[in-house]
Amino acid sequence: MIFGAIADLARQAGAAPGAQPNMLGALLPFVLVFVIFYLLIIMPQRKKQKKHMQLVDSLKPGDRIITTAGIFGTVMGVHQGLIELKISSNTNIKITKSAVGVIRGANDAIEGE
Repeated sequence: MIFGAIADLARQAGAAPGAQPNMLGALLPFVLVFVIFYLLIIMPQRKKQKKHMQLVDSLKPGDRIITTAGIFGTVMGVHQGLIELKISSNTNIKITKSAVGVIRGANDAIEGE
């Protein structure tokens, strides 16, 4: 009887540590995938977006741009959140700053211009 009770206690003591999984070991693959995903995808995209927003914020009248919709034009005025864009001799439109796709240089020529 005493030996049986001691054997039961020994089995319970030996089984308890092995029964609980290691949480750190289980989460480590997920953490590694997230770190790799962040370094290869998220961080470069943020740098590119920040650089583009700096270029858009530095627009001034006379700059030539292409909108994300593919409209070519010349900046006539820059307002808070809006850009006045001349797209032909008698046509000006207002677009949001987020609609600027490409900022063209002064020497960039497009066929048909």
